[in-house]
Amino acid sequence: MRHLLSLMHQYSLVMIILMVWQLVVATGLLPDYLLPSPWQIMQALFEDARLLAHHAKYTLITAFIGTAIGLVLSFVLSIVMDLSRPFRQSVYPLILLNQTIPTIAIAPLLVIWLGYGILPKVVLVVLSVFFPMTIALLDGYRSVSREALDLFRSMKATTYQTYRHLKLPYSMGYFFTGLKVSLSYALISAVIAEWLGGYHGLGVYMTRVRKSYELDNMFAVIFLISFLTLALIAFVKWLERRVMSYQHKE
Repeated sequence: MRHLLSLMHQYSLVMIILMVWQLVVATGLLPDYLLPSPWQIMQALFEDARLLAHHAKYTLITAFIGTAIGLVLSFVLSIVMDLSRPFRQSVYPLILLNQTIPTIAIAPLLVIWLGYGILPKVVLVVLSVFFPMTIALLDGYRSVSREALDLFRSMKATTYQTYRHLKLPYSMGYFFTGLKVSLSYALISAVIAEWLGGYHGLGVYMTRVRKSYELDNMFAVIFLISFLTLALIAFVKWLERRVMSYQHKE
């Protein structure tokens, strides 16, 4: 009960906005063909639930595969960059440049180069999650105190032991922070890639309903993407509490 009240308090502003939105449309201040009411959006969401679930499955698969590959690459590159300062100084500008390129600009090129299958979508997700994860892990490694590093050196710890027992545990908080950002980027990137070409996915669904001016369905898929993103972030928070239980004792 306490958690339910806390959740309601946390999203009280969102609930107020939705109620005002419903009132504005219901009173005719804005026509529903321009801005569907939250009730109409929920109706569209339930009426098309099976089709939305079908498309959401492909978007989530793309997001998960791209995030998994991005995580592996981020771990490997972040460790190499942490071990070699010259390598870090030469690679960091490229990583930063990758982040400055708008997703919507590179997505059409990936579709042209790699086709309409899942590959260009996965590549776009990898590019989107790669930067926040790599930077988060690097910051985590650098948060280790000099005293702790000196202690491990005095005990003749190997590089593997230093990362396994010191740097990686220290960086877990940074890792989960980067993972929350990366998952939100992953879903958005997957949807954007699906806008530009494909046969399945929420982005494909959005393109179809936009062309037929079904704004209630358009908002329904936006609501669904927001819900999925919040659900994934909530899962990461739960996982963080389990992994870092020593910092989340209640």
